[in-house]
Amino acid sequence: MRRRAFIALLGGGALAWPPAARAQVGAPGPNIRFVVGFSAGGATDIAARVLAGALSQILGQQVFVENRTGAGGTLATQEVAGAAPDGTTILVTPSANAANETLFKDFRYKYDDYFSAVAPVAQINNVLVVHPSLDVRSVGDLISLAKARPPGEILAASSGVGTANHLANELFNMMAGLKLTSVQYRGGGEVVKDLVSGQLKVMFAPIPTVLPFIHSGQLRAVATTGLKRDTLLPNLPTVAESVPGFEVSLWLGLLAPKATPRPVIARLSGATAHALATDEVKAAFAKQGVDAFIGTPDDFAAFYRGEVEKWRKVIVATGMSL
Repeated sequence: MRRRAFIALLGGGALAWPPAARAQVGAPGPNIRFVVGFSAGGATDIAARVLAGALSQILGQQVFVENRTGAGGTLATQEVAGAAPDGTTILVTPSANAANETLFKDFRYKYDDYFSAVAPVAQINNVLVVHPSLDVRSVGDLISLAKARPPGEILAASSGVGTANHLANELFNMMAGLKLTSVQYRGGGEVVKDLVSGQLKVMFAPIPTVLPFIHSGQLRAVATTGLKRDTLLPNLPTVAESVPGFEVSLWLGLLAPKATPRPVIARLSGATAHALATDEVKAAFAKQGVDAFIGTPDDFAAFYRGEVEKWRKVIVATGMSL
């Protein structure tokens, strides 16, 4: 079920939907609001708007995006948790929410207590990159070098405590039996700048973010983080080929308030899968080197719970908290 997915929209224009895709899935109903916890123009917002546009045509009703920013996306989560369970208010949840259940000691709006899974939407792999000054060309090289040096000497870039690359660093440490020191920044831009300059040596980064630096030779790609090799970097092995079971991805999905009727969820889930499977969406995603993440409500529920447990173990083991 897991597939690489969406991080950026094609430049401009609505997608042209074939007649089959425009067929309504069930009867039209009230407008549907997708609540996004981040500002307009970001990856989560763009993904939500692409899907909303497609669903508006497939369902025959208006699906629109509302940006409810603040508290790292928690305000959006809170709003949908308290919304009427009628399928008209849907949370576009990022992968961070699965980690937040453990990362924040007072995180109230946990999946099992407040939400029902609707559908996965998007997924994108990271790539392990190193500065060329580091004599590392494979995962095995990095593990050997880290074990040969004093613990913590090699600095790994992170865009903040509990962010995807911080969690990836710590999961890698645990599974490979070593200690890379995560250096925390407040955002991704400064992290990449210092990585390219050589102040930092290692990073797990979203592929589109660092791909230009890989192509220019300013960074060296070592391995991707999915279970399968990535189409953007097809000759690059996965981390899992050296550290079995290692997988880290960024993903998005749809959650509804917990008491939402199953037929309502099934209708929206089916339409979402239909939209993500169209040639138009796949082509749009392919230009960014990413794919749709398609699955049923039960698939996404199991996946979400698995992500919560996976990151719970890492967070508890490292004492990480916010």
